[in-house]
Amino acid sequence: MKLNQWHLLMVFVLLHRVTGINVTLNNGGFENVIIAINPGIPEDTKIIDNIKDMVQEASSYLFSATQQRFYFKSVKIIIPLTWTPKPEYKRVTTESYDKAHVIVADPFLKYGDDPYTLQYGGCGEPGRYVHFTSNFLTNDSMHDVYGPRGKVLVHEWAHLRWGVFDEYNNDAPFYTTGVNQAEATRCSAAITGQYIFRLNTGATRKCKFEYRTQLYEPGCQFIPDKTQTSSASIMYMQSVSSVTQFCNKNSHNIKATNMQNKQCNFRSTWEVITDSSDYASSSPINSPPSAPAISLLQTHDRVVCLVLDVSGSMASYNRINRLKQAAELFLLQIIEMGSWVGIVTFHSIALRQTGLRQITNDAVRESLKNNLPTTASGGTNICAGVREGFQVFLEKYTSTEGCEIVLLTDGEDSGVRSCFAEVQWSGSIIHTIALGPSAAKELEMLADMTGGLKFSATDSLDSNGLIDAFSRISSGSGDISQQSIQLESKGETIKRLAWLDGTVSIDNTVGNDTFFVVTWSIANYPPGILITSPKGKKYTQANFEIDSTNVRTARLKIPGTAEAGDWTYSVQNTHSTEQVLSITVTSRAASASVPPVTVKPYMNRDDNNYPNPIVIYAEVSQGFLPVVGANVTATVESQSGKSVELELFDDGSGADIMKFDGIYSRYFTAFTENGRYSIKVRVQGKDNIVRRVRRQSHALYVPGYVENGVIKLNAPKPEPSEDDIQANLRSFSRTTSGGSFVMTGVPPGIPPDVFPPSKITDLEVELNEDDVFLLSWTAPGNDYDSGKAERYEIKTSNNPLELRDATFNSATSLNTSGLTPEVAGAKQSFIYKPEEFPKENGTSIYFAIRAIDDSNNVGEASNIARAVLLFASLPPTPGSTNTPSPNSTNVTNVPNVPEKNDEILNQVTIIVIIVCASIIVICAIISITICCLHKKKPRHHETDKKVDKGKLPNFGRKAVVVQRVGRVATPGSRENRSPQESEGEQQRQRIREIIMAPSDTDTFPGFSDCEMGDGEDELVKRVLRIDARLEFRCKGRLSRAVMWPSSTSGSGSGGSSSGGLEEEPMQLGVQ
Repeated sequence: MKLNQWHLLMVFVLLHRVTGINVTLNNGGFENVIIAINPGIPEDTKIIDNIKDMVQEASSYLFSATQQRFYFKSVKIIIPLTWTPKPEYKRVTTESYDKAHVIVADPFLKYGDDPYTLQYGGCGEPGRYVHFTSNFLTNDSMHDVYGPRGKVLVHEWAHLRWGVFDEYNNDAPFYTTGVNQAEATRCSAAITGQYIFRLNTGATRKCKFEYRTQLYEPGCQFIPDKTQTSSASIMYMQSVSSVTQFCNKNSHNIKATNMQNKQCNFRSTWEVITDSSDYASSSPINSPPSAPAISLLQTHDRVVCLVLDVSGSMASYNRINRLKQAAELFLLQIIEMGSWVGIVTFHSIALRQTGLRQITNDAVRESLKNNLPTTASGGTNICAGVREGFQVFLEKYTSTEGCEIVLLTDGEDSGVRSCFAEVQWSGSIIHTIALGPSAAKELEMLADMTGGLKFSATDSLDSNGLIDAFSRISSGSGDISQQSIQLESKGETIKRLAWLDGTVSIDNTVGNDTFFVVTWSIANYPPGILITSPKGKKYTQANFEIDSTNVRTARLKIPGTAEAGDWTYSVQNTHSTEQVLSITVTSRAASASVPPVTVKPYMNRDDNNYPNPIVIYAEVSQGFLPVVGANVTATVESQSGKSVELELFDDGSGADIMKFDGIYSRYFTAFTENGRYSIKVRVQGKDNIVRRVRRQSHALYVPGYVENGVIKLNAPKPEPSEDDIQANLRSFSRTTSGGSFVMTGVPPGIPPDVFPPSKITDLEVELNEDDVFLLSWTAPGNDYDSGKAERYEIKTSNNPLELRDATFNSATSLNTSGLTPEVAGAKQSFIYKPEEFPKENGTSIYFAIRAIDDSNNVGEASNIARAVLLFASLPPTPGSTNTPSPNSTNVTNVPNVPEKNDEILNQVTIIVIIVCASIIVICAIISITICCLHKKKPRHHETDKKVDKGKLPNFGRKAVVVQRVGRVATPGSRENRSPQESEGEQQRQRIREIIMAPSDTDTFPGFSDCEMGDGEDELVKRVLRIDARLEFRCKGRLSRAVMWPSSTSGSGSGGSSSGGLEEEPMQLGVQ
């Protein structure tokens, strides 16, 4: 019966979600899109005007790009309280900055104007929000690098709404298409352009090709043609005027090494969009849509009413005392200064304890605290409490719109639905806290229909769940500097005279209004308390304040800004029996100009049906910069008090879609019962381990365009320095509630094993010179990313589409009999040597893997990894260039590549082979001659020292490549050289073939116009002083010089030395 009740309630919740919270789709028009301006943005009406223009442009562009299916119908712009009120600014209702779909906020660091969408989930899953900066919206020069703002909004909207990914890749900007051939990562491949390298002087040169990697050199940029014929794709480069479509099945580039191919298994962006529920519920619209309706809303002072259950059931399990402890913490530490607060209690009837009072100082907080309830009796009438809360608002305001109710109850109430209509039309937000296992099932519906937060707390005191819930209910205005941040929350059952110990790291981004709060469950006197600051200052229970009306709470406020560092605490149970001790630490930002490190937990869904897993996310960031390297754990507690702890990871495997993006993720499947589950997230960052990083996914910064054959570059993309990114990030602690979710369909007793291993998302493959493939990945678990799988299946194909789930079984299998899965999270590899190996250059071979557990639950097929067969090619000849000829006819004006037909290439190849063979024969003859002469003629002891064949001298730190250059035989060259000169040639040959690091250089007279024969363009005026001859190019001509040996001390120029070549230099021979 309870199971059916939960099912019916969840259906009812879905039917009663109201506008203003989620975007709704109405006949192809997106309604209630919220764009919110951060309160830290200085007032500038140009931002509002440009948002309006951007939305109107985006609506038309989206309509065309989606084949006349979608457009923007209504948009709400939230204006900060700090801006001047105007008659056209209406009052916000359930909308807020924290729930906006698009936010306008300045970056923490300078040079962060890239638009981006924060994405947690995989392919097809919606994102969290789109982020634009005020500079992006007001600086028209941004058009050159990102394109029109409306087109950028459509690009980001596709991320946010449909869960597609970028079709470029800043980390892998090129991919190999064949031997000595590479292309820019893009979609479609029909986008044409040039490959250039920008020098520090601002000039450009053609990109060089690296034969080792078979890619263009690092720093090479693809410059698109201004005029294109291709209409795709918006997810690659929406800035190009001809681009009006998403890549579809026909235009999609499956070879591109981008996130769209990796996350969506080579499906095009349009294929993902057409698989969405939006597309399924829409149809083409025959006529152009009307312009979007744009309304302007302004935030106001925060107005909150606590509506607290004091029915008879609250007297059990010490609930009423726990309510007072948690609500007191909310009033004294959490609610922001300047807010208005009222208090209502209810049982069978509702009673107003106090009307709205504005928090202007600590005295007001203390006065409000004295109105909290201490006794419980009577029945439960939730609607009576909610209605009385509305009346509290109406005493001061003409409307209840935008006001907040914090509703706590532990009881069931069959009449809750009677006030749903009033709640829905009130415009108020209701945050719900379900205390105990019997709280009304309709609470979640009240929160969902008003956009409120949902929490649950059990009767287990160890979790400190009720205090955590109240601590999380902070303002959604976006002003993080005023919000309370919970640093520590810990509770345990402690035996008599035992201790609750721990450490909390207070970093320098917080420290104002820092409180240590200790609570206990039984004794009427405080436990022993010792708090020690980083510098050794001690605080005992004598320094704590204990309220006479709440004898089981002690509170310490640190004056000023708390010292940064590790604070230790020790709390001793001095009671005669065991009791629960807990400690909570809260603080606020140390400076309004430096955002604190924050933790934002989320779930992939808040109502779930077995056996679907819950994915828990925790975003750790500072001012929009991801924070990586932290230790993040989540504790999931069922309504009966059973808890499971699991570590969240940011390693790009399992539930985590992107490595090192500051979003830590994990699957949860340990469901033991139906009902509510609460989540608590703890984060610990350690100095020298935790660090900030650049955001990886953002709109493409276009470096320039080719217009009528002329390259016109944009200014280089400004980037913050690494020192700025890493500055002042020290050890920190954070603890926060992740809210609650409701579970249905869990079978009674011990549930069967129905959870498969998770999808492997980081499969990679490398092909070595021995035609051996090396596959590597992170091991999944038995149940998603926990435990250990039973076995693997690996498939290969020349067509990546065959390796998707639907056709995985029909692909060619590899023999994995010797491959044993490791525990989830371990790195694994597999070597595959094919018996029949294709020998065609440029052939792509694809691999995929999936895991199977011991109950034959089969995991999804992995991401598809690609290897390209590339066989060794002849190195470039002296007269050749170092850029490959592209295979694609779509890329024009590729630098450094003279066009030659196959016949000429074959002739050149034959000539090169003949020349190389001749040189080998000549070298053999010379070697034999040298050996004979050495036997007949004794050598002077000073010229007898040679470079050991197995040991070469150390020439310092900076690596310089010295390579051979071709020349003709002249007097003084190899054919006419003395035995001593041949020795020098042997030394020179060895030095040319290694990477040398010059530690001792000297200016060589007469070589001011010379350069070393290493293929570089810059002039070399200083030459190596080593025991060999080196060759130089002087004004385009090849010359040769004898170098004097260095002395043992490393000083001196010419002259005698111990060992080396003859001291008298040979006359330079200009070739």
